[in-house]
Amino acid sequence: MKGQELDIEQYRLTEEPFYEEVNGEIGLVTIASKSKMPVMLKGPTGCGKTRFVQHMAYKLGRPLITVACHEDLTASDLVGRYLLKGEETVWVDGPLTLGVKHGAIVYLDEIVEARKDTTVIVHPLSDDRRFLPIEKRGQMIEAVDDFMLVISYNPGYQSVLKELKQSTKQRFMAIEFTYPPADIEMRIIEKEAKVTKEIAQKLVKLGDKVRNLRNHGLEEGVSTRLLIYAGTLIQQGVPSEKACEAAVIRPITDDPDMHRSIQELVKAIF
Repeated sequence: MKGQELDIEQYRLTEEPFYEEVNGEIGLVTIASKSKMPVMLKGPTGCGKTRFVQHMAYKLGRPLITVACHEDLTASDLVGRYLLKGEETVWVDGPLTLGVKHGAIVYLDEIVEARKDTTVIVHPLSDDRRFLPIEKRGQMIEAVDDFMLVISYNPGYQSVLKELKQSTKQRFMAIEFTYPPADIEMRIIEKEAKVTKEIAQKLVKLGDKVRNLRNHGLEEGVSTRLLIYAGTLIQQGVPSEKACEAAVIRPITDDPDMHRSIQELVKAIF
């Protein structure tokens, strides 16, 4: 039985991802990385958590392995498994094992979506032991110094059944993310969607008005990501009302009354 190594260099970012700091988070994570401290990012969908992790991976010069967690994610998906290659049985490292061995940042996105028996596997990596048990091979792998574990979740979105356990939460330094302040969000949209300052300002204003509707039946506010999508459509020549319907209104609501309310906001702003 052989082991098969994946090339860690394929996970290294070659260009710096654009990111605007909001509240000292770059300094915090830089210190956490030096202190071998695991990090938890909390905040709504599309507010910049993943882009921040990409930015930090580039800034720290480390490969970034991202795992989008889901309810069928198993411990083997993270750690690795034996596979048949021709007539041989070959061990293939999973993303977590790869990161532990080669000093990558492993980012478990929306960790609460994974099964609870899967999330337990990160416990010995997120305290001072910093090792990963590989039961199928009877091994304990100690994390190299540059390995860093980052998890994220959306605390306002999960049901009680999918809440992150206290035994997991209390192993991490936590940073709260929210939608950026208006001036920063405007610069982000202007840069990412390549739109004028005026269009970016209008989209930020729309975002603010829509987020205020959360108290009136809207489940979740519009993300910065969706505002960038709307800006991109406008920049490509799509009329602003049509762009906002496709990128803002339809993704966030199926309710006809709410749909009409946001349409009126779009007309008033644009």
